[in-house]
Amino acid sequence: MTSTRIERDSMGELAVPAEALYGAQTQRAVDNFPISGQRMPTPFIRSLLLAKAAAARANVDLEQIAPAVGDAIVAACQQLLAEDFMAHFPVDVFQTGSGTSSNMNANEVIATLASRILGDAVSPNDHVNCGQSSNDIIPTTIHVSAALEVSERLLPALGHLLTVLCEKSLEVQPYVKTGRTHLMDAMPVRMSQVLDGWAQQIQANIEHLRALLPSLQALAQGGTAVGTGINAHPRFAERFCVELNGLTGLRFVPGANFFALIGSQDTAVALSGQLKTVAVSLMKIANDLRWMNSGPLAGLAEIELEALQPGSSIMPGKVNPVIPEATAMVAAQVIGNDATIAIAGQSGNFELNVMLPVIADNLLGSIGLLSTSSRLLADRAIAGFKVNGPKLQEALERNPILVTALNPIIGYLKAAEIAKQAYREGRPIIDVAAENTSLSREELERLLNPEALTAGGL
Repeated sequence: MTSTRIERDSMGELAVPAEALYGAQTQRAVDNFPISGQRMPTPFIRSLLLAKAAAARANVDLEQIAPAVGDAIVAACQQLLAEDFMAHFPVDVFQTGSGTSSNMNANEVIATLASRILGDAVSPNDHVNCGQSSNDIIPTTIHVSAALEVSERLLPALGHLLTVLCEKSLEVQPYVKTGRTHLMDAMPVRMSQVLDGWAQQIQANIEHLRALLPSLQALAQGGTAVGTGINAHPRFAERFCVELNGLTGLRFVPGANFFALIGSQDTAVALSGQLKTVAVSLMKIANDLRWMNSGPLAGLAEIELEALQPGSSIMPGKVNPVIPEATAMVAAQVIGNDATIAIAGQSGNFELNVMLPVIADNLLGSIGLLSTSSRLLADRAIAGFKVNGPKLQEALERNPILVTALNPIIGYLKAAEIAKQAYREGRPIIDVAAENTSLSREELERLLNPEALTAGGL
């Protein structure tokens, strides 16, 4: 059996694993919430430790705790951040809706280490949690962790994807392919125009994410229990942000209204909505790649994706578009996460939202999934695909929809008759048009030139 020690909190005594840095309140949460075995995300705990260090420095500056105590708290946070700290944070995601269990988990772990550093008792509540409530530190940590993950992981990943798309667009610019609407043959487009469209989707997502950062960097810290700031120094919010900015390199500011930031999670909901839009963009790109790669004999076979692994346990030689498939599954998960966050965002009852842990978990999960899959899609699918030029040309020469270019000259109805005959007889549109119009072969070649038609106009 694992050896234990006895810890005490306001509800009494409790046995805790002897080697654990946490105390009674964390153990109660471990006992009360054996639900998923899924801990709070690592970026969340990292940001919570950064917030605790910032709070300790602010409280020392404001003379709320002794400098030696504050220094010990900061040193404990730094020690944790320098090692694999997650072993000390066992609380399940599905816990009290305020995240109090995770807050006290951090307070207890930091207090234990700080007490060892100081050689004297450091209180998890009176010292580590000074000027704070779970009700403002957890919403703050959601914003901080999301802002860091978006700034340090997601935006660089999307920027990389955008760069790869633009480089690939230049590479494939000479190729013209049959456009498709409703999955049916349509007017021709350049392969570069397809990739430029994808690139614009990603560029727009980057701009929208950047636009959300100022709201994300406005923090609830200082509102304490219900938004009034009870038990916090009047200048704590401002000083906390100064210290946190020094630790993170981002510019956090006190929120304009603590009641809104504690009672609701509208900013997290808005960010999740934008993450869903990123997922939808990636799903569109992934599925376009899958369709263009389909075949190689019975599909479109317009491109050939890099062969990464055998595609079947029974069909030898089969190779599948695994990276676009994985990306599509990521997109589906992110869309599902957004639904969870939207429902959780509705749980702002009076002065507190009571689904904070599940918001944090799903929000950070979405950011992480999109960050990694964007880079994989760029490097293992888009950068290396090859264009099947002969296949593109074959389809273009047989595409009756090219007759659209003749509409201004012969009229829509006449053009439709020519297109139907070309479909029916399986003949090139130029041959059927030459038989059914007074236009010369030379003029038809000019009018029906696929490359010229990609520029639009008359």
